[in-house]
Amino acid sequence: MEKVLLEAEMLDLKANPNRKATGSVIESSLDKGRGYVSTVLVSNGTLHVGDIVIAGTAWGRVKAMFNERNQNVEAAKPAEPVIILGLNGAPQAGDSFHIMETEQEAKTIANKRLQLQREQSLRTTKILSLEEIAHRVALGEFHELNLVVKADTQGSVEALSDSFIKMSTEKVQVNVIMKAVGQISENDVMLASTAENGMIVGFQVRPSAAAKKLAEQEGVEINTYSVIYDAMDDIKAAMEGMLDKVKKEVSTGQVEVKEVFKISKVGAVAGCMVTDGKVHAKDKARLIRDGIVIFTGEINALKRYKDDVKEVATGFECGISLVNFNDIQAGDVIETFTEIEVEQKL
Repeated sequence: MEKVLLEAEMLDLKANPNRKATGSVIESSLDKGRGYVSTVLVSNGTLHVGDIVIAGTAWGRVKAMFNERNQNVEAAKPAEPVIILGLNGAPQAGDSFHIMETEQEAKTIANKRLQLQREQSLRTTKILSLEEIAHRVALGEFHELNLVVKADTQGSVEALSDSFIKMSTEKVQVNVIMKAVGQISENDVMLASTAENGMIVGFQVRPSAAAKKLAEQEGVEINTYSVIYDAMDDIKAAMEGMLDKVKKEVSTGQVEVKEVFKISKVGAVAGCMVTDGKVHAKDKARLIRDGIVIFTGEINALKRYKDDVKEVATGFECGISLVNFNDIQAGDVIETFTEIEVEQKL
C-alpha cells in the first residue's frame, strides 16, 4: 500500500470528481431479493443514484447504491467502491462502466455489443480441419462434453468454467458453450439440447419450473451444486463414462499336456494335468511350445474321463480339445484366460 501511495504521489495521479463517472466492475451477482447486483470501483468522476450506466452488455438506471458497510449512499467519488442496483444483467468482472445521456443510447450500444459478442463466439467456434480429423482417427476415439455453466456470481462462473476446461484430455474435450450469472432458463436448456453431449451445470442456482419441464422433454441433464469440488468430481465421472471400455485378460489356470489322443470326428484331445489355478470350459486358451505361443483360441471341450465338466481345479487330470486346432504335442503348456471389460480412467 505504501508503494502504491508513493507511486501515485510521484506520478501526480488525480481524478476529476466534477464529470461523468467511469470505472471498472469488480464483481457481479444475482441476489434473491434485489436482482442483479454489481460491485464497481469509480476511477474518475462521480457516480450518482439515477445515472444511466452501461457496463459490457448490461445497462440500466442506478436505483440504489451501497458502500462497503452496506450503507445507502447517494454518490460515489473517485477511488470509492460501491454496490449498485438497477442493471438488467450481470456484467463481466473487469468490464468498464460509463454514464450515458439517455436510456435509448445505452440500450443501443448494449445491443450492438451483444451482437458483436455473438458473432465473435460463432467465429471462434472450432471447425475441424483434415489434419485434426486425421489426428482424432489416429487416437482411436475422441469425445466432446459441452457444458452450459450458470452460477450466482461472476467469480463462481469464471472459476467453474476454467476448472472444467482444464480437465480436458486427449480423448475427452470439455467445452463451455455458454457461461452466465442467473437462474437456469429455457434458453439454456435449448442450447444444451442442440449440442452433442450437452449438459447444464448450476452452482448455487436452480432451474425455473418451465426450464425443468423442458429439460425432461428434451432429455437434457441439469446438475446443481453448492460445492465446486462435487461438480468437478461429477464432470470427471461423466468424462470417464464417455470412454469406451477396454478388454483385459485375466489368467485363470495353467495345464501341462501329458499325452495326446487322436479321436476320429473329434481330432486331437490333450490329456492334461492342471498345475495352477482353475480351468473353466468357457475360458479361452493359449497353447505354448518352448516359450512360443502357437495357438490362441477357444476351448472346444473340457472333460473328466468321459464326462463334460464346467471346471477342473489344480492337481486334477482332464482332457482338453481346442477349436480348429489339432497340432498338440506332449510337453506343451496350455494357459487359460478370460477377458473382462474395464472402464478407462482419465
